[in-house]
Amino acid sequence: MAAPLPPSGWQPSPPAQPPYGWQPPGPPPPPPTPQLPGCYRHPDRQAGVVCQRCDRPICPQCMHQASVGFHCPECANRGRQRVYSGTAAIQAGPRPIATYVLIGINVAVFVLGLLLSLDRVGEALFGGNDRLLTDGGLIARFRFEDGLVHPVGIGQGEWYRLVTSGFLQYGLVHLALNMYALYVLGTVLERGIGRARFVTVYFVSMLVGSFGALLLRPDALTAGASGAIFGLMGAFLAIQWVQGVPIRQSPVIGVLLLNLVITVSLPGISIGGHLGGLAGDFVSGYLLTMLPARLDRGRARPARGLSQGDLLAMGASALIGLGAAAAAMVIYG
Repeated sequence: MAAPLPPSGWQPSPPAQPPYGWQPPGPPPPPPTPQLPGCYRHPDRQAGVVCQRCDRPICPQCMHQASVGFHCPECANRGRQRVYSGTAAIQAGPRPIATYVLIGINVAVFVLGLLLSLDRVGEALFGGNDRLLTDGGLIARFRFEDGLVHPVGIGQGEWYRLVTSGFLQYGLVHLALNMYALYVLGTVLERGIGRARFVTVYFVSMLVGSFGALLLRPDALTAGASGAIFGLMGAFLAIQWVQGVPIRQSPVIGVLLLNLVITVSLPGISIGGHLGGLAGDFVSGYLLTMLPARLDRGRARPARGLSQGDLLAMGASALIGLGAAAAAMVIYG
């Protein structure tokens, strides 16, 4: 039976319109990206960097390039730089007293070695004082001398060699090169991170460098401040990396690579001491920058002294150095 025809004049009704705002179904929206903290001066702007001194989040407009990392406008005003003739730009801030003291100790020990070797001052001037090197240099268990075996070193309970070896140098050239590097790196780093944190990274690299030297050549007499100086370069790289400066753009990366090539190319250089100091202070510098930024976020930092995050970071870094010293005592004791 055929379907009935529609009445005369009939027209089909238009299709129903979707409700306002309706959209056809599609793939689910992407998950929201994590939000960075807002700048302390411009809360509506995201801040991916924190001030190296006060750890407050800052946006690109508020970032002031410092010797290490970035500073907020207030900290930059308090430590405004003075530019001298030539290429030197020295930050006007607290004098790097710890760096000067460390240089003074190294020079004083070297002069003491000369005074103890007046009958052989030429040998001491270009090779160091044999007595000081024998009694304070780094060695694990014994030393060969004149065909005899002398039981000395960490294995005989002489743990102090882990530290004293870092203040002994093999002659005037060795001293001059190490002290120049300590002056250049130390003055910049101490002014950038403060005296207490600088002293922490210096002795951490000294202890970890001593442990590295013992691992590779336990019964070779080792001395020099170069392990600690390699550590300062490692701390410099880590701090700038945390602050957003790529390692390949760091001003110390070229010097570090050159010194690494020299370390592995020339005989008589402590590879373990250099690499140990570098690795120890890279981790230490990372902790000293990252932990305060996270632990002190949202808290007012003290105008003077150290924050709770600073103290915890320094304690964690010190444990690295003490752990290396303890490992050396366990392995060779």
